[in-house]
Amino acid sequence: MNQPADPPHDPQPADPLRVGALPAGSLPPGLALRRPTSADHARVTGVIREWWGHPATSTLPLVLPRLFFQHLADTSFIAEDDRGLAAFLIGFRSQSDPRAAYIHFVGVRPDLRGGGLARMLYEAFFAEARAAGCVRVDAITGPANRRSQAFHRAMGFEVTGDTEIDGVLAWRDYDGPGEHRVGFTRSLS
Repeated sequence: MNQPADPPHDPQPADPLRVGALPAGSLPPGLALRRPTSADHARVTGVIREWWGHPATSTLPLVLPRLFFQHLADTSFIAEDDRGLAAFLIGFRSQSDPRAAYIHFVGVRPDLRGGGLARMLYEAFFAEARAAGCVRVDAITGPANRRSQAFHRAMGFEVTGDTEIDGVLAWRDYDGPGEHRVGFTRSLS
């Protein structure tokens, strides 16, 4: 019987980011920002249920496979403080439409919410996407995730969809039968 191979290793260690790579004054004291590695996968997916804290989160870690940490690390962020993982943003530039970038998954530790950390991560992602020639950023969330919807609207995203689901505009069956999603798009100009 063959033993499974070790997971592929990252080609380089985590890339610490310079404060200059972020909008001026946006990095809170005591916070370090770096690129994720595949070694971060278990830590990030391990906090999703706790950080989201509602019943529909049991399958959420499945939408964040290790490949995002192996192949899309150069457009994603991990934020850490003295307590460990503080926040993360997993995003990428579209391979099909080089004018678009996509924010796939974001989380902020509950005790740090409301302090602008998510906004800082989004602004850093916007700046890098703009520098790479992107003119818009897209994202999605579930119809029940009102907190995410409010955050995206506050960040300047427009809601997209094809029908009303649970009182909000959403895309019916976006991720398969019964898996509706609220779409967001934001211009970078």
